Amino acid sequence: MSRIPPELLPDHASIGADGQLLIAGLDVADLAAEHGTPLFIYDEDHLRARCREAVEAFGAGNVVYATKAFLCVAMARLAHEEGLLLDVATGGELHVALAAGVPAHRLVFHGNNKSMEELRTALTARVGLLVVDSFDELDRLDALHAEGLPVPTIQLRVTPGVEAHTHEFVRTGQEDSKFGFGLPSGAAAEATERALRSASVELAGFHAHVGSQVFAVDNFARVADVMAELARPYDLPLLTLGGGLGVAYIEGESAPSITEWARVLRKAVDESGLTARLLVEPGRAIVASAAITVYTVGTIKDIAGVRTYVAVDGGMSDNPRPVLYGSGYETFLPRAVDADRTRPVRVVGKHCESGDLLVRDGLVPGDVSVGDLLATPVTGAYGHSMGSNYNKVPRPAVVFVTDGQARVVVRRETYDDLLHLDVL
Repeated sequence: MSRIPPELLPDHASIGADGQLLIAGLDVADLAAEHGTPLFIYDEDHLRARCREAVEAFGAGNVVYATKAFLCVAMARLAHEEGLLLDVATGGELHVALAAGVPAHRLVFHGNNKSMEELRTALTARVGLLVVDSFDELDRLDALHAEGLPVPTIQLRVTPGVEAHTHEFVRTGQEDSKFGFGLPSGAAAEATERALRSASVELAGFHAHVGSQVFAVDNFARVADVMAELARPYDLPLLTLGGGLGVAYIEGESAPSITEWARVLRKAVDESGLTARLLVEPGRAIVASAAITVYTVGTIKDIAGVRTYVAVDGGMSDNPRPVLYGSGYETFLPRAVDADRTRPVRVVGKHCESGDLLVRDGLVPGDVSVGDLLATPVTGAYGHSMGSNYNKVPRPAVVFVTDGQARVVVRRETYDDLLHLDVL
């Protein structure tokens, strides 16, 4: 028997008088009734607390929110209000951040294959920092300089040859990577010399990112050591050591806090003797545990001697991580947060794919029934942002809750929205 671990719920989750889940004082069942399911519910004060912890740990102006984890206009504004810079990796993310009113000089533009148009837009807007990923990108910046566009301040993204202990799809620091200039191959040194000679760019420092969902903080210390060796001879003002700090998704997992992560990185940089300003790019650690996703149970199929399938009204279109990475999640019924979860189930979605699953080996109370609300916690990162319209399923709404108030920050898609781009 196992109750849902409370540490996996948002900071301001509580249990109501009837055993039901409240977030910021609001009954999850009432939110689902008003806004429909599937529904992303974010604890806004939880988001702000993580932003503030990061700023306190690393210093004002040194924390860059990785928007790929979760981005909408409201989230961009929140991160900016809390003093974070924003990392954007495509022209689309750049467009959303600017639409949110974030000043361009507070943006860091990433991407391993920036188009000429994306670079032209970034330079024209005067983004604060451009992270250059390839020699081809340096060629494009030369061409844009010849057109008379502003000279960008840049960092060079370096693949340091450090392999993080995480899923192969989210490792980025090893030599065999689509990202950056390889350090072991000599490409990083070659790119550095070229950038220093170039009139098209102003080289301010180096960038490295070891991977995502990393629990072992010694991985980050190793990257700091390796990057310090590269950076030391050039005495440049900036060093970014990326993000990737893991979070706990299931019972029994634990992850370092942002403060603990900062302690390890700062110690490594201080011991290296570098005087460069340290920047970091947390995303998942800011938003993941701030949200839950709420679904409605549509069918329950008991296959004797095999398993029980519980199908909900969402699936891989609102959370593709279990399909992509084999990611694990917990599941529970918001009407009975403290109930013992005694019934093993596989929670699946409504898509025409046998692999469309949300929780491979879940537990729910034995009285789960059709029409129940079912929730998965720790869905604030890489759910909404990686969502799709597969099978023409409309995307869910996103609601921020705080102090007993709820506001829709992303409305639910309609069937008419699915026709918006079609030429009829």
